[in-house]
Amino acid sequence: MITTPKTKAPTPGRVLLQNITWETYERLLNEIGDHRNIRLHYDRGLLEIMTPLFEHENPKRILEKFVDALADVLNIEIVSAGSTTLNRPDLARSSEPDSGFYIQNEPQIKGKRTIDLKIDPPPDLVIEIEVTSSSINREGIYAAMGVPEIWRCDRGEVKFLQLQSGNYVETEHSLAFPVLPVTEVAKFLEQSQTVGETTLLKAFRTWVKEQIQSKSQ
Repeated sequence: MITTPKTKAPTPGRVLLQNITWETYERLLNEIGDHRNIRLHYDRGLLEIMTPLFEHENPKRILEKFVDALADVLNIEIVSAGSTTLNRPDLARSSEPDSGFYIQNEPQIKGKRTIDLKIDPPPDLVIEIEVTSSSINREGIYAAMGVPEIWRCDRGEVKFLQLQSGNYVETEHSLAFPVLPVTEVAKFLEQSQTVGETTLLKAFRTWVKEQIQSKSQ
């Protein structure tokens, strides 16, 4: 008996399909390929298709630049994973984060052309931007995969989430970059509404350098 996929009422930029098998999901991934302007999230039969909007992409890029600046100023090697599809067939779960980074596990990933989560670790840090309500529990997907940290921006509110005992809890400082409190990220992200990105990034770099100097004294 063939189960007909069901579609829930979409929110702007999102469509949720129900009763989708993992095989159907993988076939869809292969057919649409990598060059596309949608992101897919799959959780045990639920498939969410999302079209990123400007109000979604802009804060994502700013947070990515903050990560790049932190790594540069702190002299930390990273591997940028972007929106790499994170597949775990054994869990029947998959996600394409807004952005991902290997930081602590950079040595294990450096030089690889493909990521196999059956043997490779997940990204150390995932960035997720929410501007509309998601119908899939992406935090549950990342927790099952063992992603240590999420930076989540929900309609302008920034949260740092760390995986503890299988669940994410809010923390004041980043796990990957302990020098960084969430309050500073929120402050700089808010400033992005009134100052240019180049000016913002210079100010952020200056702040990071000041933190290093203050801790070395």
